[in-house]
Formats: sequence, structure tokens, C-alpha cells
Amino acid sequence: MKYDQLIQLYFERSNALQWYWTLYVVVIGGLLAVSNLRLRRDILTVCLVTVLYGFFACKNLGAIHDVTLQRGATLEAIHQYHAADAQTPETEALRSQLEPTLVQPAYEGIRTFHITCDVLIILLLWAMERRRVKYAKDHPQAGPA
Repeated sequence: MKYDQLIQLYFERSNALQWYWTLYVVVIGGLLAVSNLRLRRDILTVCLVTVLYGFFACKNLGAIHDVTLQRGATLEAIHQYHAADAQTPETEALRSQLEPTLVQPAYEGIRTFHITCDVLIILLLWAMERRRVKYAKDHPQAGPA
């Protein structure tokens, strides 16, 4: 691969990573919006949503892991690139400006952040359900739950 192809691959993997995070945020937002709008209490629904969200979160984290590894391997290839055409003045100028900005955060931090968010989302789902149960007990005239 040529240097410009490696740079293009790096940014393609970065875009893929960004899409997985965007999907994650959209799913969380939708899940919390729907859960917040629900009026009736239903433990079975909350259990099912919790399990399904857990499955989604695991698969999403797995995809983020894979793309992070691909991106890291590409970054390593960029740093190790020493072909003859890499020694042109334009390429050397590009390398000296671009490569310091290409950083790869440690996957452990990414994983910790994702799992922390997952746990907080699940706790929030159950807190919303608890609020519905408490409201139904405090306001029995509000109708059937």
C-alpha cells in the first residue's frame, strides 16, 4: 500500500468507528425516550428491554473493539511506512504535520467508558420503572396500571 492509501484507510476506519458511536447514542436516546413516555408499569417489558439492550451494547462494543484494532494497525503501518516515494518533500511535509495528530486512545479506556454508560442506562431504565410503580401506589385513582 502507498502512504496516501494508508491515510485514507485510517480515516475510513475512523469514520466507521464514529458511526458505531453515533448508533450507540441514537439507540440510547430512543430507548430512554420511549421508556420515559411509557405510563404503565410492566416488569416483563423492562426485563426484556434490559436484556435486549445488553445484547446490543455487547455487539456494539465488539464492533468498536474490532474497528479500534483495525485503526490501530493502520496507524502503526503509517508510522512504519518507509517507501522510496515517502521521501519526497511533499510527503515528508505531510507526515510531519499529519502524523502527530493521529492518536489512538487505549481500548481499555474506551471499554470502561462504554460499560459504565451501559450500566448507567440500565440503572436509569429500572429507576424509571420504579418511579412508575411508586406513582401507581401513590395515585391509585390514576387508572389501571
